[in-house]
Amino acid sequence: MKRIDLNCDLGESFGAWRMGDDAALLALVSSANIACGFHAGDPSIMRDTVAQALAHGVALGAHVSLPDLQGFGRREMCVTPAEAHALTLYQIGALHAFARAAGTRLAHVKPHGALYHMAARDRLLADAIAHAVRAFDPRLRLFGLAGSALLDAGRALGLPLAAEAFADRRYRADGSLQPRREAGAVIEDVAAATAQALGMVNDGAVPTVDGGRVQLQADTLCLHGDGVHAVLFAGTLRRALESAGVRIAAPDAA
Repeated sequence: MKRIDLNCDLGESFGAWRMGDDAALLALVSSANIACGFHAGDPSIMRDTVAQALAHGVALGAHVSLPDLQGFGRREMCVTPAEAHALTLYQIGALHAFARAAGTRLAHVKPHGALYHMAARDRLLADAIAHAVRAFDPRLRLFGLAGSALLDAGRALGLPLAAEAFADRRYRADGSLQPRREAGAVIEDVAAATAQALGMVNDGAVPTVDGGRVQLQADTLCLHGDGVHAVLFAGTLRRALESAGVRIAAPDAA
């Protein structure tokens, strides 16, 4: 039986401001990337999201970001590898505290937004993030864009990896994501995004914006929890995958 992880960016509320329907999404996904306070989230939100994920049997991951609350972590910043190492380690440690207090442990680490894309192409930043993950706990699985420098860095250190693909994003011919600032970069149509995801899982390929196709490995599919159709899409995608005989499970699940 084919198997795929469904991961979702969660815990992105902050103070009195709320984003997404985390409770509904946690019933549909197998891994949760929980914001650690740098791009979203706060201590109370982190604690509550860990508790909800644990109740649903969803694997916990630290969603580490550049320090950019106002830009939601989607603006690139000029950070050194040493700074990337420190901010990664800091955020993993913060979420780990809540996981440990709840009687569980983190399963993975996934960079967010601009840091994710910077590490996908910059091997020095990728190495810094991978070294921080290994220094904290070499059992942590590193999530990164399929075919990226981040996965190469993790592989070089012997970290467990998960190659990630995006059901609701357009791809370029080189396997990178079309930037959000460009029109059409995000697939808003639920049926189209579901069809793209099924193609990734069944065929190991995805259409590109130039009309071609690019091969990619997908161990985990990312769903964005902040979209207006997030819950509808997650439910539709899960049902479509299961109907196609695909098992939904976190990478570390038995």
